[in-house]
Amino acid sequence: MSHPTPRHYLQFSDLDREEYAYLFHRSSLIKARFKRYEMHQPLVDRTLAMIFEKHSTRTRLSFEAGMHQLGGAAIYINTRDSQLGRGEPIEDAAQVFSRMVDLVMIRTYGHDIVERFAAHSRVPVINGLTNEFHPCQVLADVFTYIEHRGDIAGKIVAWVGDANNMLYTWLQAAAILGFTVHFSGPAGYGVDLQRAGYPVSEAERACLRCFDDPLQACEGAHLVTTDVWTSMGYEAENAQRLQAFQGFMVDTRMMARADAQALFMHCLPAHRGEEVQGEVIDGPQSVVWDEAENRLHVQKALMEFMLLGQLPD
Repeated sequence: MSHPTPRHYLQFSDLDREEYAYLFHRSSLIKARFKRYEMHQPLVDRTLAMIFEKHSTRTRLSFEAGMHQLGGAAIYINTRDSQLGRGEPIEDAAQVFSRMVDLVMIRTYGHDIVERFAAHSRVPVINGLTNEFHPCQVLADVFTYIEHRGDIAGKIVAWVGDANNMLYTWLQAAAILGFTVHFSGPAGYGVDLQRAGYPVSEAERACLRCFDDPLQACEGAHLVTTDVWTSMGYEAENAQRLQAFQGFMVDTRMMARADAQALFMHCLPAHRGEEVQGEVIDGPQSVVWDEAENRLHVQKALMEFMLLGQLPD
């Protein structure tokens, strides 16, 4: 028996502007119901498999709690404790998983892993993080900005630090949603426009401005954001990175150069005194706790959308 090809969410570019407008609206509605303790269970009898190769706090908590709140069940699988950790082919695992569950979320290293899994899956696959992209986090970040300041179209997002999976996802979001990304990072850690396998598109390049001086990158920005200087998988480079990134800590000087109503975000966990000054992340412009909570709400909207499509209010 043939099965329809499922839709996956592996990169931010997998959805279009209209679909994001729906997701942001739906996230707001779902969050409001959550705050009112109203039951919202459109995914009764649906099961999410969560496959983790990388450590996680917010991703596991938000997906697992979210699926339970939607009426479904979530199964946690760590590759170290499964046959995936003993060499079972990704393609074989995808065949098995997708015959037993309705939805799969994967948090892993190489993006090719989620692509290979999705290519052999009968059910939707969601990227919970790879070395190349982190679409669920940027989905939550954009929603958080909209909650606090309205439409992000035409705004400036300043990214200070490493050109990592978050930065490349922000570029995809900018091309779709119509804003500009200002990037500033040390030499050797800048944007790779020809990134192997995932080059930056012309539309994304048109949204990018690069600055040697992070103060200039933050000039007039409506959102200033950063991440740890050493992402998972790059721990061997930690000492080298700590030295290279001196001068790129988001501090009060940078926030003072941003727009008067600028917000600060960080996808967490944060290292105060390294990539961000304590006075900034704990200050009045910081919305990092709203940002973290919103992973729950946007992912509930995303899971609902992946399984049921667009629903009326």
